[in-house]
Amino acid sequence: MELLPDLKLHHPRSVEDAVSLHAAASSGRYLAGGSDLLVNIRRGIEQPESLVYLNNIAEMQAITEATGQISIGGAVTLRELAESAPVRQHFAAVAQAAGEVAGPSHREYGTLGGNLCLDTRCVFYNQSEWWRSANAYCLKNRGEICHVAPGGKKCFAAFSGDVAPALLLFDAEVELAGPDGRRRLALADLYRNDGMDHLTLGQGELLVAVHMAKPSEAVHSAYAKSRVRGSIDFPLAGVAVRIAVSDGKISDLQVGLTGVSPLPFLVRKLDKFIGRAADDACLEELRDAVRGQAKAMKTTFTPPHYRRRVAGALAQKLAASFF
Repeated sequence: MELLPDLKLHHPRSVEDAVSLHAAASSGRYLAGGSDLLVNIRRGIEQPESLVYLNNIAEMQAITEATGQISIGGAVTLRELAESAPVRQHFAAVAQAAGEVAGPSHREYGTLGGNLCLDTRCVFYNQSEWWRSANAYCLKNRGEICHVAPGGKKCFAAFSGDVAPALLLFDAEVELAGPDGRRRLALADLYRNDGMDHLTLGQGELLVAVHMAKPSEAVHSAYAKSRVRGSIDFPLAGVAVRIAVSDGKISDLQVGLTGVSPLPFLVRKLDKFIGRAADDACLEELRDAVRGQAKAMKTTFTPPHYRRRVAGALAQKLAASFF
């Protein structure tokens, strides 16, 4: 990796000041923990002229509870999120996912907003400038073809944030701030299925907070992932499961996936499991449904078919753990 280039670093004290500073910069990025962005800058993938540092904005560093709702600032660290008592009580999968990101030192400064806005990853993209230039770059950065699927014009770089699929289980909303003011958006609508342009953020928009309603019924939730190294790696496949049981039958079921697509998403068509007992046949059918919608491509050194199979196996294992 190269040394960091000369950068202008801004230290706003409010969300509005951060947005204004970003808008005034000819080429700028928001910076919180920087565990992803600074690496990409040193690799020559990102080349901003200025950074707007967010960790002095008190509004973005709080976890607050109101009647039936919880709000989490975008600059809350992943360690704080993983250890938060109300998050652990009402949204266990979210706390578990935050606690699975990278290693302990990364979670000390990595933030919720950074994990939700994580750049998509691919073995042909997340390399040094020398490596990428020697391989004719790729469609996502200065190239003309996708090395994963050379016959097409779509980028398949995968979203690999851990927290997003867990938040999707609870219909989370994100609060955004930009030059035109603030707005709320369903978290699912923050993403698009495009490895080159996977976020729907407007120009200069900043993720200020995440809002979730507490579940109205008793639900279980959990998150697990497969990775090459258990200490620090991004997920080859990550699975979040939410399930509720009434009179021995499944009354609520959601499964969120990450690492197997350019966007995190909820598995579709799970209504057929409602009202069924979670016996072996039911759980095996759930495994197959998840496997069928995990569209992993060759974006890592691990074969796609393995990642699809492990996604289904993790969903089956997590669901079975609640019975």
